[in-house]
Amino acid sequence: MQSIDTYAFKGKRALIRVDFNVPMNEGQVTDDTRIRAAIPTLKKVLAEGGSIVLLSHMGRPKDGPSEKLSLKQIIPTIEKNLDGHKVLFGGDCMSEQAAEMAKQLKDGEILLLDNLRFYKEEEKGDEEFARKLASYGDCYINDAFGTAHRRHASTAVIADFFPNDKMFGYVMEGEINAIDKVLKNPQRPFTAILGGSKISSKITVIENLLTKVDNLIIGGGMTFTFMAAQGGKVGSSLCEPDQFNTALRVIERAKELGVNLVQGVDAICGDRFANDADQKTFSAMDIPEGWMGLDAGQQAIKDFDKVILESKTILWNGPVGVFEFDRFAEGSRAVSESIVKATDKGAYSLIGGGDSVACINKFGLADKVSYVSTGGGALLEYMEGVELPGVAAIRG
Repeated sequence: MQSIDTYAFKGKRALIRVDFNVPMNEGQVTDDTRIRAAIPTLKKVLAEGGSIVLLSHMGRPKDGPSEKLSLKQIIPTIEKNLDGHKVLFGGDCMSEQAAEMAKQLKDGEILLLDNLRFYKEEEKGDEEFARKLASYGDCYINDAFGTAHRRHASTAVIADFFPNDKMFGYVMEGEINAIDKVLKNPQRPFTAILGGSKISSKITVIENLLTKVDNLIIGGGMTFTFMAAQGGKVGSSLCEPDQFNTALRVIERAKELGVNLVQGVDAICGDRFANDADQKTFSAMDIPEGWMGLDAGQQAIKDFDKVILESKTILWNGPVGVFEFDRFAEGSRAVSESIVKATDKGAYSLIGGGDSVACINKFGLADKVSYVSTGGGALLEYMEGVELPGVAAIRG
C-alpha cells in the first residue's frame, strides 16, 4: 500500500476525494472544520511538486445541478485556509471543460470540480462514471472519512483504476489510527459515552461496544427509553416503546459482561421543546405528564464525571441533552469539561459523530481532547465492526 509520506508527487496530478460537505447559510460556510482537516493533505502534495484535482459532494441534490449546492461557493473558504493559494473551478465534473482543465493543470495548481452528486451515477457506484473521474489524475488519495462507509464511485470504485497509485490522506489515516487505538488497543478503564436521541439508531454500536468497554454511559433521549423499559414514568420525553426489549437486553448483557452501565438518574425537564421552556428537575424514573427530559440533571452529571475522570480511554458519541438550547446545554458542557480534565491527566479521548463534534466546538474545547472525528455515519459503522468500503478499496 502506498503512503502519502513516501509517494513521489512531483509532476503528478493527485485526484483527492475530500469531504467538503460543509454547512452553509446563504452562500457562506458556517463551519469549515472539514475543510481545515484536509489542508495538511493538500499542502503535502503541493510541497512535493504535484498538482491537485479536488472531488467532493455537497448535500443531497434531488434533480441535478443547483446553485444552492454548488461547490463554487466554498472556494473563498478553501483559499483562505490555504493561505490565499488560488483554486481554479472546473464546473460540471463530467464536462469537456473539466477534462481539459485537469489535463492542462500545472504543478502547484489546484482544480475543484463541482458537486459529484449532481450525477446519480456517483451514489450508484457507476464504473464508467468512476473511470471518467479517474482519467483526470495520475494517482488517487481518499481523504473523505465521512463518506468511507459508502461504496460510491468516487470513494471506492475509482480506486480500482489506480492499483499501484492509491493511498489515504492524512484525515483518513488519522481517523483510522484514532479509532483503532480506541477500539482495538484501549488503555483501561475504557469508557464510552453514548448520547443522542434514539436507541434504534445506535443498537449495533451499543452491542459491539459492550464487548469492549469497562463503562458505558447512556445519556440524551435514549435515557428515557431505558427508564420506561424498567417501569419508569417519563412524561412527554422522547421514548421508543418498540425498543424496550432492546434496552432490557442491553442492561442484562452489561451485567453478564461485567460492564458498569451508567444511566442518568435525574433530568432537567422542560414543559415544552424550547429554549425558554419552564424548567424543573425530576428523577428520570418519575417525570410527570406534560414535562420532557431535555438535559442531564446535577446528580447524573456528578455520576458521569466520576466515571470519566477515572478513565484512561474515552469515546464520546452523542450529546447528553439538547445542547442547541443554551438553557439545556449544561449536561453536555459538563461532559465535555470532564473529558478535557481526564485528557489532561493522560487519558486518550476520541470525540465522534456530528452532534458531539458540534457540541465540543460550541464549548470551544475541540483542541483540548485527543482527537475529533470528522465522520458521522462512517464512524458509527466502524464502531459497529463493519469494514468500510472506502477503507477496503485502498487497503485491498
